[in-house]
This record gives sequence, C-alpha cells and structure tokens, in this order.
Amino acid sequence: MKKIVTVVGARPQFIKAAPVSKIVRKYYQEVLVHTGQHYDDNMSDVFFRQLAIPMPDVNLEVGSSSHADLTANIMIKLEKILIDVEPSLLLIYGDTNSTLAASITAAKMHIPVAHIEAGLRNFDLAIPEEINRVIADKLSTYLFAPTKTAVDNLKDEGLQKNVFLTGDVMYDSLVYALKIAEGKTAILNDLNLQEKKYCLVTIHRAENTDNVSYLEQIIKALGCFPERVIFPIHPRTQKVITVNGIVIPNNVSIIPSIGYLDFIVLESNARMILTDSGGVQREAYCLQIPCITVFPSTSWVETVEDGWNKLADASVDSIMNAYSHPFNLNNYRAYFGDGHAAEKTINILRDFV
Repeated sequence: MKKIVTVVGARPQFIKAAPVSKIVRKYYQEVLVHTGQHYDDNMSDVFFRQLAIPMPDVNLEVGSSSHADLTANIMIKLEKILIDVEPSLLLIYGDTNSTLAASITAAKMHIPVAHIEAGLRNFDLAIPEEINRVIADKLSTYLFAPTKTAVDNLKDEGLQKNVFLTGDVMYDSLVYALKIAEGKTAILNDLNLQEKKYCLVTIHRAENTDNVSYLEQIIKALGCFPERVIFPIHPRTQKVITVNGIVIPNNVSIIPSIGYLDFIVLESNARMILTDSGGVQREAYCLQIPCITVFPSTSWVETVEDGWNKLADASVDSIMNAYSHPFNLNNYRAYFGDGHAAEKTINILRDFV
C-alpha cells in the first residue's frame, strides 16, 4: 500500500485533516506528523475521539520560537521522517510555518506535494501567513482550492496545472462536528447564555496582541457593546492583558480556551462574532452569523462581499462603526462547498497517486 505523509502543526489543521484522513486511510497508509508548532491544552484524547481524528504517528515537538528557527527545526526533523517513510505524496494544509517547512523539505526531496486550502491571498507580504501560502503553492504539485476566488488567484500567478476547486474541508468538519455536538456540550447553560443574546470574541494574532495599544482599543470597544461578550482567551492574549494591567469591562466575560465542540456551539448561537481568525470568519459565514474581523484584510473575501463580514481596524471608532451600521444579510451562497470537499480531494488524488 502506498504511503502518504500528512503534516499539521496546530489544532485547526487537525480539524481540517480529520475528514481527509478518514478517506485517505481507505486507500493509503497515512503517517500523520504533528510538528508541535502549537501546543493546545484542548487537544486531549477527548478532542481526537469526539471528532474521529487520528492521533499523530509522530510528534516533532519543535515548540514555539522565531519564524526562522521554527521552520529550520521542522525541516531538519521532517527530512529524517521522509527518508524513513519514503512516501508517494506529502499532504499539507493552510498557511502555518509547518506548511511552509514541509513544502520546502518535500520539494527538495522530489516528493510530490498536495496543498489543501491553496490559493488564498491577502496580497500583503507583511503577513507571515501570506509568505507561507505563496511559497507552499509555488512548490506544490497538486493545488486544492476551497473557492473560485482561490482558483482565480492561482491563475493570476500562472498556476493552472493540477488546480482543482473542491470546496473547503473545514466546512466538512464543521458540518460533522455540529451533528455530534448536540447533547455533548452544556456550554450555554454553563455560561448562563441565551441564544442570540451575546457576542463571541476571539483575538490572538500577533498584529493585535503584540501592540498593547491595539489590544487596549479592542477591549475598550467591547465594553461599548450593549450585550454580554464571551471571550475565550488565547494564552498570548491573556499574557498581554495580565502584564499590562488592561482593564476588562464589566460586560466582558473572559473564559479559558475551550474545546472545539463547545466553541462551535458558542459560534452557532451568537448574535455576532468579533475575531481576527481566518477560520472563525468563514465558520461565522457558514453558520450565517454576522462577523466583524479586526484586521485590515482577509483571504475570505466572499464573506465581505456578501455582507456577512466587516473589516475593522484595531480602534474603538472603527470597531464601533462596524458594529453600529446594519449588516447586509440578504446574500448567502455556498461558496465553501457542500460538505464533501475531502471526498472530492482524495478522489482526484487517486487519479495521480
């Protein structure tokens, strides 16, 4: 049986890999490599069991460090794995440093690379993830685009060979997880929440947390919201708040980082979401929840074009301007597929591998 090595580096990538790995393992021997780029306390046995996610076969345990150090460590350790496994294909997701490192390592070893979530662009090379995704796309043999916009972006860069529009595997996972979340989470009761009576917030990007004044402005804006705000806190964000003594408004409930099932239940029942996460933006759209994205650009432009997502700067005025003006919620289109992106992806790969 031919071997495929899948490389992931963070919890969102495991969630994306879940529906794909399930199908991959019907036809290939998969070796799932976790680089250890991000450690997440919520990636417990329950996380893997509830979402039917395979446990990693290898953990490179590279930890958090500078971009260059992290990328180099992954490449050094991954090369040894690829020499030992001798895979027919390397499978990567998204735009993390793990994605970048894996694509470079495999390309130099002449191992074909398949990139799931190819073609996304912010058109800003000051964003580290933009560099990662552009290089990964250039080095990949097979490019699986989640949207028509992503296909067009690749075409504009001269990438047209082996480009396939499949839909978004994260949407596959969302559909699956929502079904199993019923009856398995009591997060609304635990937090004493009513449906559509609260705002859900996630802020974790370095661009918003490394600049203390930006984070202060974001939190001050949350205090202007009339409803209760639920803020599952990222460790980086919590550290900045604690070290700098940032005051949390009375209507803002900061809670520890939570598991995926709890989180999607909070998403699906929120009145509105404020975030700087690309994944949360598109989950909000798929769940038809209005969203404010605190970032100057987005690679999920469809969510903005259809009126469900607004971009805001990290300032009270910009955020409140987005909050105060009604959303245009008349358009909703199935940009992200039909929940069968994983199946389409592997069926295509089987023609080549």
